[in-house]
Amino acid sequence: METVTITMKNQPKLYLEADNVSPDKFAGKKASEIAALHAYEGREQTTLGKYFEIAGEGGATAADTRIIVKGDVSRVKYIGMKMSAGEVLVEQSPDMYTGAWMQGGKLVVKGNVDSFAGIGMKGGEFLIDGNAGDYLGAAYRGDWRGMQGGLIRVKGSAGSDIGYFMNGGTIIVHGNTDVHVGTHMEGGRIVIKGNAPSKVGGQMVGGEIFVYGTIDVMMPGFKYVQDEEVEVDGERSKFALYYGDTGERHPKRKGQIVYGKLYLKI
Repeated sequence: METVTITMKNQPKLYLEADNVSPDKFAGKKASEIAALHAYEGREQTTLGKYFEIAGEGGATAADTRIIVKGDVSRVKYIGMKMSAGEVLVEQSPDMYTGAWMQGGKLVVKGNVDSFAGIGMKGGEFLIDGNAGDYLGAAYRGDWRGMQGGLIRVKGSAGSDIGYFMNGGTIIVHGNTDVHVGTHMEGGRIVIKGNAPSKVGGQMVGGEIFVYGTIDVMMPGFKYVQDEEVEVDGERSKFALYYGDTGERHPKRKGQIVYGKLYLKI
């Protein structure tokens, strides 16, 4: 695997849209060609080379390409957007839309990520060592297609509206979340190993939400069913199972109504 290291040298005055920072876009290119790839600062089209020092060259394919992003990228958006293979390591904390519409490969952020990280994600592994902002693994504003596949793991806490319109895949948050977890959820699995204040699973029609800590206010549309022992993230634990959101229309499968499942650890 070939490694390309990009290091911030000139901070943008506005925010930099760097959707070309992806193994798919770097593959088969030398440093000079990578530097010439476009980026946007505000409405002005510019190049990656204006902001980053580029060292190394891409592999023959995206799967053969590893990118290391160094320096302060707190004003850089869309890192790893639509990547399908390969690896990206971000050593500090990027701005919004990191890993947006990711399809494969491995994306690691050693710091925090801002809002809309992993939106519309279809595959791959997205690991965040710090905290995540709002709308993690959610749908784009005005869309109904949230996360559909892959894994997002947050070692810290996450903001509000995670898994909004989620259809598949797994989100694991080791800390706490804010409100509106799994709103309009239709599939997939969300695991919260800390606490969630309220509005968990509102209007969900499918999928699974696991909360290891507390829910301050349970949504009124959830009905207790039974206690179950379930394997989650490699460990078996006992949970109280609730069906919901009972106020929504739910599909039928083999004559049985399909509900979303909310598990609260006992």
